[in-house]
Amino acid sequence: MRLNKYFPFAFIYFFVNSLALPFGLTYTALLAPVFYTWIILIRKKEILLPFLLILSPFIVVHNLFTGVETTPYFISLLNLVLVYIFCQAVYTFLRVCQDIEKIFRKILVLNFIACLLAIPLYFTPYFHWAWMQQELSAGVKDVKRLRLFTYEPSYYALLFTPIFFYFLLQYLFRQHTIQPGLLLLMLFLPYILSFSLGVIGAALLAGIITWIIYFGRLTRKKRILNAFIYTGVFVCAVMMILVLFFRDNPVFTRFLNIFSGQDTSGKGRTTDAFMIANKLLDENNEWFGIGLGQIKIAGESVIRKYYLYFGETTITIPNAVAETLAIFGIFGLLLRFGFEIFFFFYTRVWTNYYRLLLFLFVFIYQFTGSFITNVAEYVIWILAFAGSFKQFDVVERRESIK
Repeated sequence: MRLNKYFPFAFIYFFVNSLALPFGLTYTALLAPVFYTWIILIRKKEILLPFLLILSPFIVVHNLFTGVETTPYFISLLNLVLVYIFCQAVYTFLRVCQDIEKIFRKILVLNFIACLLAIPLYFTPYFHWAWMQQELSAGVKDVKRLRLFTYEPSYYALLFTPIFFYFLLQYLFRQHTIQPGLLLLMLFLPYILSFSLGVIGAALLAGIITWIIYFGRLTRKKRILNAFIYTGVFVCAVMMILVLFFRDNPVFTRFLNIFSGQDTSGKGRTTDAFMIANKLLDENNEWFGIGLGQIKIAGESVIRKYYLYFGETTITIPNAVAETLAIFGIFGLLLRFGFEIFFFFYTRVWTNYYRLLLFLFVFIYQFTGSFITNVAEYVIWILAFAGSFKQFDVVERRESIK
């Protein structure tokens, strides 16, 4: 397969993966047989057996000793396997792709055009085609956030993060071919319109930590130093204007609610998620968890009682770490962190600015959101662990960037 044949799949993944499908179903899952066949043809080896062997102790315990409801369990297991196949397809693609920048650039440009087209929709009755209106926090009601064709704004922002970091580093290291002002607008506009504070906060922390780790090398680069200075001045100026003239704006209100513990969205994705996971484990097997597909069943009474839910609603734990703990227990959570730490050292993530940014970002973000079948999160993990993106290697940057 030539490089130009890959873009349709990248387009489906980024822009329309869940468009017009029932909640939880994606086109990348439906295309799993195609991906699986392609992987076998390219890599000449079986990929499912190791994954099923890792899951087998949990499958045995859940079905023989925990007493799970088998139908939702195996439906969820199938979904997890389909996600795994797609992740293997992404890894295989990174191995055979010679110029991923072409695909990233097309996504960047098309996404910017989509953002511009979505802005007029904001002011029409058809805003729901690309925006989500919701109550974010106490005193922050009817806020419209950009989601394009995804199911929610935070997922859209998560999808965009690898593109954001890639071209931001190109800008900082003077590798870009797009006019600087336009490039920065293309990068920051999606984040601003999505108003996803979890994604933005994790990205900011990842950038700060990376800067601290390589403080000497990075601050010697004039553009990077200037970027930090200008960003600091700009943020301070905006904050002063907001404090003086727009003190009741949604940003300030939500930040105050977060720090005072009154932000329902933030609590639901962080502290509440872990409290619910622990309550579920107290009533089941704390070492192996309650099992796949059981949160909606075993967790319904716990979650409804905790949140005082009434009527029809989606029963979930919107936090990848907490959901892993609930479903697979302490052993599953240790396995999750074990894989993350192992691949961090095995692939020497710290030797590449781009991969380090992605790793730090997704490691932080998994404690504030996501879910265990979130392909957008797994793609970021794969990008962080893949041995690609040599242009952002720390040694190369030290020798070639002045």
